[in-house]
Amino acid sequence: MSILLAPYRRYFEFSGRSRRKEYWLYILTFYVLMFVLVFVDSALGLGGTTETALDTTDGLRASANAEGGVLTAIWGIGNIIPLIACAVRRLHDTDRSGWWVLISLIPLIGSIWLLVLMCLDGTQGSNRFGPDPKDRLGRSAEAVFE
Repeated sequence: MSILLAPYRRYFEFSGRSRRKEYWLYILTFYVLMFVLVFVDSALGLGGTTETALDTTDGLRASANAEGGVLTAIWGIGNIIPLIACAVRRLHDTDRSGWWVLISLIPLIGSIWLLVLMCLDGTQGSNRFGPDPKDRLGRSAEAVFE
């Protein structure tokens, strides 16, 4: 449970490193709660709409539309800083500058490249951004094998 709360404990922390596990669990939690809040907004009449249509009279056609409301907007706006901070720390774990987040501004290719960077394993041992977050004993990788 503590790994799910780590991005919120480090809300404005853009330094240091974050493991893949921390980053991807945070992203999963963010989108699952966003999905749930869309339906809660719709059920409470807070501006959200959800519609699904399935027409099988002349072939199979399906469509879905979901728009968030007040709760979804509050959740999204409240998570902008932690999303960026966690992404920057994840890039630091791969020994890249946090400015690489801006590559996502390049249509299609930038987002795909950022996804690849987020999936890469972090550098073993300390790097210029701090100690290895996987090292539970606080030792560098070089010291372990000496």
